[in-house]
Amino acid sequence: MHHHRRSDDRLNPAPVKRSKSIRLVLIGTVAAGALNGCTEKPPVSAEAFYTNNYYLPGVGYYHAPFRAWYTLPYNHFDAQSQRYFYGGQWGSAPFENVTNISSPTPAAAQLAENTRNDISRGGFGGTSWGHYWGGSGFHA
Repeated sequence: MHHHRRSDDRLNPAPVKRSKSIRLVLIGTVAAGALNGCTEKPPVSAEAFYTNNYYLPGVGYYHAPFRAWYTLPYNHFDAQSQRYFYGGQWGSAPFENVTNISSPTPAAAQLAENTRNDISRGGFGGTSWGHYWGGSGFHA
């Protein structure tokens, strides 16, 4: 019995307490960083790279091969017309291109930055969304 008690004494509870407090501090730091990341959205830039179909609220979907944003996703299929949408046009087959990441043209980046509605700009709502629906998109 006495031997068993001695082995228990070696398992000092202090290190467990210390690691718990460290873990809580780390979780708190990560949460604070995540909150900060949500408040500031980087501006759309011709120097930045965006993946195909990257969605920007109020602007639409980025079509990487065409380096611009459009209201519909890349290669969106319309069942009624049996056609695919890409780069502001409709085609009978999906657009095949190896480009799935690119930087937008300066004009497309500027237009997207002016049109996006995921950042508060005071009185600038998403009212222009309907105006662009079904149009030729945002390609300059």
